[in-house]
Formats: sequence, C-alpha cells, structure tokens
Amino acid sequence: MPSFINPEKCDGCKAQDKTACQYVCPNDLMVLDKATNKAYNQEPDLCWECYSCVKICPTQAIDVRGYADFVPLGGSVTPLRGTDSIMWTVQFRNGKIKRFKFPTRTKPEGAIQPFADMPEPTPEGLKAQELAGEPKWLMIEKMARLEDKG
Repeated sequence: MPSFINPEKCDGCKAQDKTACQYVCPNDLMVLDKATNKAYNQEPDLCWECYSCVKICPTQAIDVRGYADFVPLGGSVTPLRGTDSIMWTVQFRNGKIKRFKFPTRTKPEGAIQPFADMPEPTPEGLKAQELAGEPKWLMIEKMARLEDKG
C-alpha cells in the first residue's frame, strides 16, 4: 500500500522550499502543495513502500498501510525517528503494544571520512578506466584493461 499523508498533521515542514519527505523519497513522489502548505504523494501507484518518508516526517503525518507479513492483521506500525535510533511501535488489534528500538548509525554523525585513504584526484586519473580506489577495494594489484585495437 502506498504512503498517505494525514493533512491534519502535516505542516509542510513549516513551509520551507522542500519538505523532508520530498528530500528523502527515492522515487520523487512527494510534492508540496504551496496553496495549502501540505505535502502529498503525487503518484501512489509508484510508491515503493520503503518507509523513508514515514521515518523522516517530523510531525508523524505520513503512514503506510502495511502488508500482513510486516504489520499484524488489523494492527499498525509507527516509527519514531530519533537522532541515533528509530523506535518502532507495533499496536496489535487486541490493543497490545510492543516497541522495538534500533540504532540508525554505529558512528557519530560526521565521523566517517570516506575518502581519507584516497589520493587527490588528477587529470590523468579522470581518464583511467577504473574507478577511484577500485583495485584496492577489489583486493587486486591492478585492473585488467581492454586494449585499444587501433
């Protein structure tokens, strides 16, 4: 089931240029209606149900009707995103509630330096066939190359 937005809870992320759900949607489905300052899913049939928008929404205005293998029959699942974890609240149809907390990161924000071991790019490197660091990460000495058949 695609994501849907409760217009009573949505504040359009305080009328900024781009809402949080617009920023995070991998399929660019979320749109801000400037007249009402409410976000909506412009193409529900294309929704992947990835829960990205549900997790990032600061007002918890977005929901996804889950499938039976994930959401208990007649129940609901609500994520609450924190700075270091997501708390999933599962409410069963009999009213019982369970909460699960999962970390969203293992290192502090900004601590990862992805290019720390990489040399500075050069104009010659931009013309090379391999990607930056490819031999190192593939644990080989050098990449096999296609020879020019000039």
